[in-house]
Amino acid sequence: MEKKHEMMSLEDSEQLKGRMKFFEKELVENHHIDPNLYVEYDVKRGLRDSAGKGVLTGLTEISDVTGYKLVNGRRIPADGALYYRGINVQDIVNGLKDRRFGFEETIYLLIFGKLPSREELSRFLELLSDMEDLGGRFVRDVVMKGTNANIMNAMERCVLALYTYDDNPEDISVENVLRQSLELIAKLPEIAVYSYHAYRHFRKDETLFIRNPQKGLSLAENILLMLRPDGNYTELEAKVLDIALVLHAEHGGGNNSTFTTHVVTSSGTDSYSSTSASIGSLKGPRHGGANLKVQNMFTDLKANVKDWESDEEITAYLQKILNKEAFDHAGLIYGMGHAVYTLSDPREVILKRFAQALAEEKGMTDEFKLYDKVEGIAGKLVMEHRKLFKNVCANVDFYSGFVYSMLGIPEELFTPIFAIARMPGWSAHRLEELISANKIIRPAYKYVGHHADFVPFDER
Repeated sequence: MEKKHEMMSLEDSEQLKGRMKFFEKELVENHHIDPNLYVEYDVKRGLRDSAGKGVLTGLTEISDVTGYKLVNGRRIPADGALYYRGINVQDIVNGLKDRRFGFEETIYLLIFGKLPSREELSRFLELLSDMEDLGGRFVRDVVMKGTNANIMNAMERCVLALYTYDDNPEDISVENVLRQSLELIAKLPEIAVYSYHAYRHFRKDETLFIRNPQKGLSLAENILLMLRPDGNYTELEAKVLDIALVLHAEHGGGNNSTFTTHVVTSSGTDSYSSTSASIGSLKGPRHGGANLKVQNMFTDLKANVKDWESDEEITAYLQKILNKEAFDHAGLIYGMGHAVYTLSDPREVILKRFAQALAEEKGMTDEFKLYDKVEGIAGKLVMEHRKLFKNVCANVDFYSGFVYSMLGIPEELFTPIFAIARMPGWSAHRLEELISANKIIRPAYKYVGHHADFVPFDER
């Protein structure tokens, strides 16, 4: 009976597509804006000026992203730097040494504005551990029902459902939002991993296993524990994932998903709606989904380049990508270029170092060398192809997907891992918006259509 219903739905769907074609044509014809008008009215498309620099729309003390140095009033390209609460992220990573809770320390720093002492970190870890349990009822009634092939959508649904389980969901006082933010940070790893397992079981007929996180383990360790059938992982694997989470935790107020946090928060809405909106923004392939694009591009490259050590073969393939003759025909070498960074992306520099160490442990040094070679060739090619004077460097997405693959993280969880990492940054910006800004964000759009007289129904 259910199969018959599915077949009827497919037939109805085809009929619907046929009816929609007329309306699609109408839509396109009536929604096209002359590109010249954007120049005429000096519209900052994408909230960027003509040079591609972001338009200043707010102030923040949470993080700083730099790619230039000012010399005699001129912007000179420089190695990129990323600061969390004024502290260089390179120093944060180096300062972690053999400690297991780097991501947790970073969460504390971003939200509370300072690095924790040993006692403060211990109390904070206990708090996060107490908050991470989703509860059997939520897992059964929410996570396991209405499974989704796109885990980001599943995460949005689960986050919105948490509203129902909150005794005080609408209270946007700083105290309540802090509590909600920490709970979301603690629970998001389980939501992502359990949603993936549910999808594999109910959509792919795989064996279902749900493993509870263990107290005393870092968030990175628990992700690997919950994800893997045997629950095992090496010390280096947990360390590399922890560093990846640190590097993705925050990136200024202007990136798309964090700006979404500011916009939605400024309306006075609840924490679950705000977080869901930010997840929806991060899902896009132009933002958080870019690392998966890089992986798919390399899969295609491996299929078309016989000699991985040949600069000529690799260059020819990359040139085809830029000419829209290869891969997805978009003309983009994914993982290359950044809106702010010029000579280097500090996150990429750090992650590349750990990617090499992990590749050595996994016996994947040939793949790492291929990534390294493509990185060296691609930047110059993009500059030549687009006739750019600005240096084009690899960004953090270039190696993050490769790292996740070596960790055995399935592609469906690439962007969800990014969301888990970015949740502390979103939370810090939401709190900053509530405490400091207190004004709804409302940029202007200019109407460039034409006024018209209403035509009575019988005369149309």
